[in-house]
Amino acid sequence: MQGGSGVASRHVHSPRVPRPARRCRTRHQPRPHGEGRVGNVSTARAFVVALRPRQWAKNLLVVVAPLGAARLFEVPVLIATALAFVAFCLVASATYLVNDVVDRDRDRAHPTKSTRPVASGALSPRAAIIGAVVLAIAGLAIAFATSIPLGWVIVAYLLVTVAYSLFLKHAPVLELALLALGFLLRAVAGGAASDIPLSEWFLLVAGFGSLFMAAGKRYAELVRVGESTGEAVPVRGSLAGYSPTYLRFVWTVSAGITVTTYCLWAVEVGGGTSIPWAMLSIIPFALGILRYAVDVDAGRGESPEEAVLADYSLAVFALAWAVLFGLGALGVG
Repeated sequence: MQGGSGVASRHVHSPRVPRPARRCRTRHQPRPHGEGRVGNVSTARAFVVALRPRQWAKNLLVVVAPLGAARLFEVPVLIATALAFVAFCLVASATYLVNDVVDRDRDRAHPTKSTRPVASGALSPRAAIIGAVVLAIAGLAIAFATSIPLGWVIVAYLLVTVAYSLFLKHAPVLELALLALGFLLRAVAGGAASDIPLSEWFLLVAGFGSLFMAAGKRYAELVRVGESTGEAVPVRGSLAGYSPTYLRFVWTVSAGITVTTYCLWAVEVGGGTSIPWAMLSIIPFALGILRYAVDVDAGRGESPEEAVLADYSLAVFALAWAVLFGLGALGVG
């Protein structure tokens, strides 16, 4: 009995040796590089944000010349205009990436630009530059494949914008002119894409309209920085050379010249119709300029495309203008 109990006790008290885990079970555990996938998704999202797709609305200026010539809805012209829009979106986004890399330290001190992907660290400068090169090459390829003149307009825009970002953005007045030139080249691109001749009135309207938007943008930046810091200390270097009074003068004069030259342009285009459609289009055009001036004066013109998209009155004026001017350009009536 004692021997049996001793054997039993040895069985009861003998330690259990844990079995080694099977290797195949590790296949069901999360892989170490799973976190990398999340990081890649975050980087891709940051890259898309850095492209500033909301600002692509500015590239709709390419439709102005074909619309004014009453040729926008010709299939070849419509295709060429659409390709010009795509090319400008790609190249413009490339320049945004370059600008964000150059200005990343300064943007970190800005009340709103500090959230940009490069400034916030969500997108590395190296990734931004690589993306900029790819986008620029793609945009130029599309532009030259569409039209040689369009390709050279895009090249001019790319050179002007890169030079602005690297060297000229801190030179008052000159940087304002270059900023306006960027808007003007968008309008010119629409004519270059389909070989549509541009009248002197068109260039004057587009040029001074661009200066109006550029001066309004700088004025809004100056107002925003003053409100955020409580001081007149600007974040952008070129703002040190401006005063609110000077910028108000520039956009006021530009707005006046834009409306005046548009009136002359509308008279020239709509002279052959019994119903003065183009003349009537002066009304929504002038009201649109005046309404946008309200936004600029309130300091909401820092992003012209966002101000336009957020202001329903501007959208109504723009639609009314497009209909009336289009009817005049088509010679209806």
